[in-house]
Amino acid sequence: MNLEVESRNIAMTPRWKTEIEERMATLQRGHDDIIHGRVTLTKNRHHKKLDNVAEALVLVTVPTRHTITSRKEDKTFEEAIRAAFDAVAIELRKYREKRADKVLRIEPLPQLCGVVSKVFPDLGYGFILKDGGGEVYFHKNAVKGITFNDMEDGQEVLFESEPGEKGLHATIVQPSHALEL
Repeated sequence: MNLEVESRNIAMTPRWKTEIEERMATLQRGHDDIIHGRVTLTKNRHHKKLDNVAEALVLVTVPTRHTITSRKEDKTFEEAIRAAFDAVAIELRKYREKRADKVLRIEPLPQLCGVVSKVFPDLGYGFILKDGGGEVYFHKNAVKGITFNDMEDGQEVLFESEPGEKGLHATIVQPSHALEL
């Protein structure tokens, strides 16, 4: 990770630089997703009457060019650094949780084997003779990997079935050659 630390209108103290490096290491601990970090400390000279003259800007870049930024003002630089890093830590945790929630969804592979015994193209359904005996109804919407009109009597298929109103019906029907890739 590349870390830049700079100050404006004030001299950088070794104590601030050490605290920034430690806090950045804490953000990175257990993860390898921070690409770049930049911290800028600025003393606001224009507001002499205000209490908050110390400003800390923390910018962190993570994969997909996503940037997390926090700018905090406080009475002292230590408090501003602490507040800015705490805010970045919260946003970074949310970013990591969101990325961890992405799950690749794959349709289940059909488990049963059979042969198409009857197809009624004009009505949009047919029947499969399953291995071990018995017929299973299927609708044209259950067909995957081939068009319904290309289904033929005697074609070997893989399918999933579940109980329906009038017996078993197929929920997924695929030609058996679809898995031989």
